[in-house]
Amino acid sequence: MVSRRGFIRIGTATVGSLALRPFGMLPALAQSGPDYRALVCVFLLGGNDSNNTVIPMDDASYSAYQSIRGSLALTTSEITPVTSVSGAPYGFHSKLAEVASLFSSKELAVVANTGALVQPLTRAQYQNQQAPVPLNLFSHSDQQLAWQTSIAQGHSATGWAGRAADYVASQNMNSSGFPAFFSVAGNTIEGAGVSTQPVALAPGQSLQLSGFNSSAASQARLSAVDSLLTETGVSLVQAANNTLSHSMSDASALASALAKGTTLNTIFPSTAIGAQLKQVAQIIQVQSYLGMRRQIFFCTLGGFDTHATELSTHNNLYPQLSPALSAFYDATQELGMAQNVTTFTESDFSRTFQQTTADGSDHAWGSHHLVLGGAVQGGQIYGKFPTFELGGPDDTDTRGRWIPSTSIDQYGATLCSWFGIPSSALATVFPNLANFPTANLGFLG
Repeated sequence: MVSRRGFIRIGTATVGSLALRPFGMLPALAQSGPDYRALVCVFLLGGNDSNNTVIPMDDASYSAYQSIRGSLALTTSEITPVTSVSGAPYGFHSKLAEVASLFSSKELAVVANTGALVQPLTRAQYQNQQAPVPLNLFSHSDQQLAWQTSIAQGHSATGWAGRAADYVASQNMNSSGFPAFFSVAGNTIEGAGVSTQPVALAPGQSLQLSGFNSSAASQARLSAVDSLLTETGVSLVQAANNTLSHSMSDASALASALAKGTTLNTIFPSTAIGAQLKQVAQIIQVQSYLGMRRQIFFCTLGGFDTHATELSTHNNLYPQLSPALSAFYDATQELGMAQNVTTFTESDFSRTFQQTTADGSDHAWGSHHLVLGGAVQGGQIYGKFPTFELGGPDDTDTRGRWIPSTSIDQYGATLCSWFGIPSSALATVFPNLANFPTANLGFLG
């Protein structure tokens, strides 16, 4: 049960959006709209070393990879080979077997060397300080913010998904006032908008307030709470009251909607990320009862800060990630929603191509990301892999900190274009987008 104190915590994450709406009854006999679309972010906390997620397997690239990566280089027996639509050979980490299978069946794509940028950047510009670079590069907290806000040059009070939710609200794309952004991994700035804010809930928790029952004394206390929530006169107190009141209303609405769902046949792994994605699938199943045509979800998997013993850490984390992604995709197929749901990864940054003395890697920059769904033009690599050369054309220094060739703005704009945000509104969601030559990378049909 969510405690009253815990529920206030959830409520305070929703001040902006909840103050905007008098959320009422669920739509009667709601039907699933053919244009429903959902984006599902899986954030790999700590900076996933994507150099070992997917690897070009042509002779020259793999030879360079083995030579430079040293103790971090995967052997051919630790790689699942795949062939892209273009015929080029690649390989996924062997513990990402389900991901490799989805790539081969053209339901998953890779977006290579993506990261925070203010504008396109060359090695010479970076080293000679001839162009703006992201604030506090290689810092976990700052680069998580850059990924979640798309504002690379400084901090932002809003996230790119929150600004996308603002657009959804402004166009009345959802028939109810239920928030478009939903986190199953705690509060996050990614879903904070100017006029809307995210809702957060831990997977599997009851949505009802604890501490109340049907006894006369309990009902009297609940009535007193309701009375307090109608107090007026002090604006700050009233704002807090409105937040809690609407949070309680939202919780009731979501609980009622989830009660209308049926048990999914898809079996999710018994892991934290499996539980999060299962909760997302359950909410998607009842989206019509919430009056939702557009939703954005946020999940996380932590532990990717691999300064040491990276190989064993990946051997533990990847078997959590890969089956969970596959199960979630299976669930969207079971629901008949695979074409309507796109899942994508984010992470603080990738890691140095050169290993540490402790068989790990240090903070770096550009990373490779996964995009999964029925609408994905899969089996392909989008963007450009860096040149595997320390001190080469794509390296910031001499350790293999790849300068991104694709920006977060381009990555996110491609997702948002599919989501239904027109090109005329993308500049509001991604203020730096105009600095880049391409706004749509083409990985979504």
